[in-house]
This record gives sequence, C-alpha cells and structure tokens, in this order.
Amino acid sequence: MHNAKTRTARSRFLLVTAGVATSALALVGCAGGGGDGDAAAAPGEKTTIRFLYATGDETWNAVVDEVVTAFNEQSDTTEVKLDPLPAGSDYATALKTVDATGNWPAVVDMRDTLTYVDAGKLAGIPEEVTELLEPDAFAAAEDGEVYTVPYSALNGELGMNIVYNKTYFKEHKLEVPETYDDFIDLLEEINSNGDVPLATAAAEVWPADQLWKPLAAPVFAEYSDEGGFWNAAAEGQASVADLKAPLEELKMIMDEYVLEGWQSTADAQTTTLLVNDQAVMATSSAGLGRLMDINKVDPEFDAGLFIIPDEDGKINVLKNSVVGDTAGGLAISAQAAEDEDEYASAVEFLTYFYSVDAANLMEASGWISPNIVESNKVERNDTIPGAEDFFGLLENPNLVWYENAPTLSTFSSVNTFFRQSRIEMQDGQTTIDETIAKVQAELEAQVAAAG
Repeated sequence: MHNAKTRTARSRFLLVTAGVATSALALVGCAGGGGDGDAAAAPGEKTTIRFLYATGDETWNAVVDEVVTAFNEQSDTTEVKLDPLPAGSDYATALKTVDATGNWPAVVDMRDTLTYVDAGKLAGIPEEVTELLEPDAFAAAEDGEVYTVPYSALNGELGMNIVYNKTYFKEHKLEVPETYDDFIDLLEEINSNGDVPLATAAAEVWPADQLWKPLAAPVFAEYSDEGGFWNAAAEGQASVADLKAPLEELKMIMDEYVLEGWQSTADAQTTTLLVNDQAVMATSSAGLGRLMDINKVDPEFDAGLFIIPDEDGKINVLKNSVVGDTAGGLAISAQAAEDEDEYASAVEFLTYFYSVDAANLMEASGWISPNIVESNKVERNDTIPGAEDFFGLLENPNLVWYENAPTLSTFSSVNTFFRQSRIEMQDGQTTIDETIAKVQAELEAQVAAAG
C-alpha cells in the first residue's frame, strides 16, 4: 500500500518557502490531527512536512540542518521544516506530549518505539527506503513491518567515552588507562598535580548516563546472554541492588574528581571547559562529533578519547538494538500516512537521507553516516584530531559487545526516574541505599502496570 502511495504522480511546481526552525514544545500546542495545514499543498506548492528530532549535540544539530537544507534545495515537491526539541528537555516525555495533542510530525526521531507501534502511531517504512540500507541495519517488527531506520552507523555506544587533552598527557607522561584501576590512578595523579581531572554535565538529565554507563557496563554485560540486565530485573532475576558497587564508584568519582558546578553544566559546555583547561578530561556521548566540536572551538587542541575499561581490561560497549522499545531511529508517523502527499514526501526525504550525497555531508560534519549499501562510495572523514582513537576502538581486541535492550513498554519512565535519582544521589540529596530502593520501587510499579 505504501509503495503505491509513493509512486503516485505529483504534478506540483516549485514554490520557495521560508522554514523557521520551531521547537517541538511550541508546536505541540498547535492544532492537532491532519488538519493543521502543514501538508495541504495547493496546486503549484510544495508539500511541507515536519521533522522532529532531539537536539543537544552541536554536531548532530549541524548534520540535520545541512542534510535538510540540501534536500530542500534539490526537491521539487517537498519542503522539510526542522522541528527540534530544545536541549535540556526530556525527549521521551516530549513524545508523549506530541501524542497527547495529536500533532505528529511526518518524520520522527523515535524513542519508545514498540510503545508507539502497538498504539498504531507509526507507519511502515517501504522497501524503497530499506533497500538502501545494509540488511543488518534494520529489522521488521512482529507484524512484518519496518518502523525505524537508523540515523547513524551501528557503532552501539562507542561514543560513550572520555575525551582528553593529549598535550597534557604528554607533558605529564600519562597513559590511557588499560584497566579500571589505571583509570582511578589517572584521576588521582591529575588531582595531585593540582588540576581538575574530569568535567561532566547534569543540566539535562540524559548526560547523566555518560559516566554512569561505562561504570555499570561490567554488571550489565553479565546479563547480556539473558536478554540484558533490565529484562532480568523486570522478571525478578536481578535487582537494582546489584548496581550498588558501580553506584558507589560513581559517587566517589563525582565527589573527588569532577569539576564543581556540574549540576548546572550543559553537555555542550564541557567542550569549552576542556579547551579552556578547566579540566583535563570530559565525559561525552557524541563520539566523533565531540572531537569535531573541539576542533571548531580550537583547531590547535590535541584531543583524544578512550572508554573506561573494566577491572580485567575489557571495554564493554552496548550493542545497537534495531528492534524493541530502546531502538532509536527515524520513523514515519501514522498521521502522515493518512495524507498521500505527506507520506510520499516523508519517503522522499528518507530516500535522500540514505543517499551517498547525504552520507558525505554527514561525514564531512563529523558524523558517522548510517550503514548504507553504497558505503564504499562514502568519503570518510579521518582528518579530525583524535579520530584515529575512535576508529581504533572498533579494532581494539579488548572490545566486548553486550546487549541490554529492555522490552518493558514503560522502561523510558524507569530510565528517566533512575537518571534523576542518580543526579540527586550524586548531589548528596539522597543516599545510595535510598536511591536503590526508590528505583526498585519504580521498576516494580511499572512492571505491575504493564501487567
């Protein structure tokens, strides 16, 4: 049915329109349903569709802007308007607001995918899009439809790392840590030099994962073969108390080695803190993007990155989930599928998104483009200082991929609650035991509600 829609002839002429980037939170207050006027193109007009996405990382923001601008310039039938969610907002919560108001954009950067699939809020993505991707870069849901396609390469959480000042390391004869104990020794040595070892952020809730996940990864990895820690916890085979040791490590590092003011620091600000020598290292989840950001701020800054290893020297990295509630990716809303032109425009945009031209734009901006079939034609960007460290991680013999993809339909609520609770714990508002008890209670409540 969807392929037939996209083959429908659309005899529309070019009309130059000016798209103003408007936040998702502002847009959700507009009229809902299919009658908001965005896609109702008069003769001679382009169909206008909205693209809702999570902002925060400057590189991703720039990639989206460049790809959408290039697409709009070459399309005779479609105008894509950016619909960014402001940094600092919780994206999963914002999607709930979008759903509640019934004002879905055509293309959506998804969270809680299965929840919205089950609710009938997403449309199937046609083969003319999926055939542009490598077969292992996407997967069908139980009903046989593909609902999300990746917006980046399937490198898991390889971007969840520590970015550091290589010049400082050279001057003080420091080495990248090979074990967790080495990492703690590194923090202590920088501290003994009278310098701040680490900058991190918590002005938004999601950067709270950047230090936590590498510390918790050894515990998470133990449950990889059982479907992941959170699935085991939901079934009563594990509990939040099993995370006490990494929570204690997190608290200790925050208290002794992290730059003050982290509670009000935005994630993007850590780049400035690093470049201005206010800290020797900084947490990141942006991978190459953070290295690109640093290079833009100071082209002379010699940056590197590493992932915190476990006590045995293994580098535990979460694998991508291409299906399930935690699977991220781009989707087409069911609301857009109700309008023939709007659906066709969404498919047209995604087809461009997975083209070699779009991939080259992404790579030039410091983003790792999705796994497209024609990846051999993509021009990889290896000029960013520190890029060799990132690509080297993919070849590191100590790299261990693990799975931790919750199937609980309301896990995003648990995750947001856990993030907020960890920040309170790190700030001394609650104890570790109180945090464990609260999060365990929230998990059990969500499991019971899911029934």
